[in-house]
Amino acid sequence: MFNFFTKKNKITDISWLGIDMHSHILPGIDDGSPDVATSLRFVKALEDLGFSQLIATPHIFKELYPNTKITIDQARFALQLAMDQSQVSLKLDSGAEYMIDQDFDLEAEMCAIQEKFLLIEMSYLNESPNISQRVFDVEIKGYRPILAHPERYTFYFKDRARLNRFKEKGCLLQLNLLSIVGYYGKEVKQFAEYLLKENMYDLAGTDLHHDKHLHTLTDAVQSGKLYDLIGQYPFKNNELFGQGLTETL
Repeated sequence: MFNFFTKKNKITDISWLGIDMHSHILPGIDDGSPDVATSLRFVKALEDLGFSQLIATPHIFKELYPNTKITIDQARFALQLAMDQSQVSLKLDSGAEYMIDQDFDLEAEMCAIQEKFLLIEMSYLNESPNISQRVFDVEIKGYRPILAHPERYTFYFKDRARLNRFKEKGCLLQLNLLSIVGYYGKEVKQFAEYLLKENMYDLAGTDLHHDKHLHTLTDAVQSGKLYDLIGQYPFKNNELFGQGLTETL
């Protein structure tokens, strides 16, 4: 069983994770970065922390952020151009974070990470209807589903075993790094600690949206706190995503 209380030598960067596979750093298409200048600043800050590759995952949520592969590719191209002009060598990839609701459409052109992995989320207050069937449908289409930040779903706080269904169906689970440092509150932190102890997580990501996220993450990394908490956990970010980049249109 993973023991995240074990103290190791002080590590003040995040090269041990290597790849951030969940972020909202593409400019102007969701509730993350509003423009290219902000996106470029975020990228440089994440590179300084020790990331070698970033996978941007803007929301696809028809009601608020009706993104498509075209809008995402355009935003990625704009950011990549700015990175090239600023001589930023960090690798930039993209996918999307899909809201599983009545508008989720697997017949549309999907924005899968490296053509294989589909990042999905639900409302924080209510489990999506027929979520088990939806996960199965994703797999039937040939994708590996990743459930984003399960520790933040309040409806699992008192029924933690329900998350076992996702693991049994082959769904990967992704930790938000800020959850384990208490950014989202005590209950979320405690749930994340439980899932870590049970070795339920497969992946971790920043879920970076804005400067407050960045400042909290920077403090946690540079103080050595984040490594002390989860630096020895066997996350699979590099194993699963270190082989290539998603093609754009």
